Amino acid sequence: MAKYIYELTLKVRDYECDLQGIVNNANYQHYLEHTRHEFLASVGGDFAALHQQGIDPVVARINMAFKTPLKSGDEFVSRLYLKKEGIKYVFYQDIFRKADEKVVVKGVVEAVCVVNGRLSTSDLFDSLLSQYLDNEQ
Repeated sequence: MAKYIYELTLKVRDYECDLQGIVNNANYQHYLEHTRHEFLASVGGDFAALHQQGIDPVVARINMAFKTPLKSGDEFVSRLYLKKEGIKYVFYQDIFRKADEKVVVKGVVEAVCVVNGRLSTSDLFDSLLSQYLDNEQ
């Protein structure tokens, strides 16, 4: 069982659905990104402030497995935990339909830091996430 460190509840909006009445696949990437951004904000990670210091966390790779579609009006919970592998921050993100906790999407997002225009580690970013990176997942 995953040890989630953050969760965010959201609701599907009509315009996120395609002609089949289900959420278009591209919108799940938005849900995952919004969850990561809200998580980072909750630990003091202000993207504008980081950028002004020359630190830009960026996505390097995303893998998503679609399990169950969401429909307009569905509420869902987006959960995450993370690990650090070398210079990569690996976010394990799962989305569950709130009504029945059915798995909707399983995602793995690899992010790296670009510091002053160069791929690098960031002590500041590491310190923001340290309490979560030290835990065994």
